Amino acid sequence: MGTIFALQLVGIVLALAAGVLVVLWKVLHFRPRHVVAVLEVLGGVIVGMLTRDRWGEVFDTIRRNKLRTLLTAVSVGWGIFVMIVLLGMGHGLNNGARYSFRRQATSAIFFNANKTSVPYAGYGLGRRITFNNRDYDAAKKLPGVAHLSGQYYLHGGQFGGGEMKVQRGVKSNAFEIDAVHPGAYYVSSNEIVQGRYLNDTDVAGLRKVCVIGRPVRDFLFGNEDPMGQWIDIGDVAFEVVGVFSSEAGEEQERAISIPISTAQLAFNGSDHLGSLMVTVGDSTTAKQAGELADKVVGQLAASHQFSSADKQAVRVFNTVEASEGFRMLFFAISVFVVVIGCGTLLAGVVGVSNIMMISVKERTREIGIRKALGATPHSIIAMIVQEAVFLTSIAGLLGLVAGVIALEIIPRLAESELIRDPSVDIRVGVLAAAGLVVAGALAGYVPARAAARVNPVHTLRDQ
Repeated sequence: MGTIFALQLVGIVLALAAGVLVVLWKVLHFRPRHVVAVLEVLGGVIVGMLTRDRWGEVFDTIRRNKLRTLLTAVSVGWGIFVMIVLLGMGHGLNNGARYSFRRQATSAIFFNANKTSVPYAGYGLGRRITFNNRDYDAAKKLPGVAHLSGQYYLHGGQFGGGEMKVQRGVKSNAFEIDAVHPGAYYVSSNEIVQGRYLNDTDVAGLRKVCVIGRPVRDFLFGNEDPMGQWIDIGDVAFEVVGVFSSEAGEEQERAISIPISTAQLAFNGSDHLGSLMVTVGDSTTAKQAGELADKVVGQLAASHQFSSADKQAVRVFNTVEASEGFRMLFFAISVFVVVIGCGTLLAGVVGVSNIMMISVKERTREIGIRKALGATPHSIIAMIVQEAVFLTSIAGLLGLVAGVIALEIIPRLAESELIRDPSVDIRVGVLAAAGLVVAGALAGYVPARAAARVNPVHTLRDQ
């Protein structure tokens, strides 16, 4: 998120800088020597803001030019509004995509046993591969493996109906049974809320212990404390040693984890495993994770006599590679939104410049009269710039508020998991609004400076 925020700030600064350059360079060939004049005008604006007469002139001008005032305000407000909404929706899309993939660990590799698709070493195709405990021991020795777990699939496994009848007293229901090693905790998005998770002692000692999800606890125990209580899984009694929750939602919590060694013994599993789950370090790159996955597949191929090039024999899902692809997608979405939003902001800057040029053109006669009565060029420019600053400030603030309100209303009108919590960093909005005010002031300064340099006699005669 820090990268995206920095990208937004850089994009907004570049858009504002481009707008200022367009206003200053393209319009009137602004030169660096004019910086001193700009500072003098800004000083005049600051002084004018403390003068009641100057404010009276500004408000009188606004009342006499309602259409121009409205066009200027709409140009500024719309630019800020569109940019805020676009950045907020992009952030919401980013959140929605991350939420959709929240069930998967971002540093895990899954190996699921399947059927061979090519003949190998005298074996025909279509042979069912079944992992075993020796495969777990071999994979555990590979460098780069942070945590490892096997899983024994009861009644067909997670995708084949791994539910079993669970009973306590007169209460019974079917829940998912996960027979795993302790390393499975690091693969899931689970969090222990009571007690503990499975440990190596449970596996080595063939202990009849289990960790249940919150819905299982609520159904079987109600308001009772489940710790140390016993439940029947199938025909085998297990002691509850922990309760877990899951970020993936209640459906994923309707499960019970038991030691894999106990499950293999109690439910006729021999030494069979249906899958292996590996986690790697957070600093592991997608390339390194891919190389580790190839090593594990190579071990499995040598152990079970199938071709290591057979993609069907072992189904591999590498979340490190997948998460890297998602990060690139999120970054591309953020870049796209920032470019579109800043393009809209740039259009607002140029629009303000055009409107202020029209405004000054309409007031050429007024400016000529003021100069004929003794007004200095700097005082005339300061008055026009003060008006521009006032209008862009009010319109920018209204556009910012409208954008924030829109981001609050849109999710309520169209609920979707694709876009979640659309919002924008307030610092981005304030920077954009402040920058647009500065750009608006410069947009007012450039044409006002040109008009203030005209001879008052010629101005009055031309009008």
